[in-house]
Amino acid sequence: QVQLMESGGGSVAAGGSLRVSCAASGSKYNTYCMGWFRQAPGKEREGVATIHTDGTTHYRDSVKGRFTISQDSDKNTLYLQMNNLKPEDTAMYYCAVIPIYCTWQVALWRYWGQGTQVTVSS
Repeated sequence: QVQLMESGGGSVAAGGSLRVSCAASGSKYNTYCMGWFRQAPGKEREGVATIHTDGTTHYRDSVKGRFTISQDSDKNTLYLQMNNLKPEDTAMYYCAVIPIYCTWQVALWRYWGQGTQVTVSS
């Protein structure tokens, strides 16, 4: 059982930056991978970035070089630094945990936060 709560979303102009955070609580034993996902209204949820317990990270192509995923040393907080934001980044951003492995298959992720809205204006 893992509880996740995102924060830090907001509205920003294109080219700006935001840092969203995810606080984790509950049992995190065997939490092998954490990730950020996003979903715009009427669109499918998509993976943005993942980070394994060994520090390995992966990013979807459209955010490479702009976004950075990280976590604190005790893994209680997950971060996503978003730079040079674009209107197409507008979405509800969710953090998630999978106790098996990192994967881009959204349906396999076990625990989810409630989301934090990120809106980028042109």
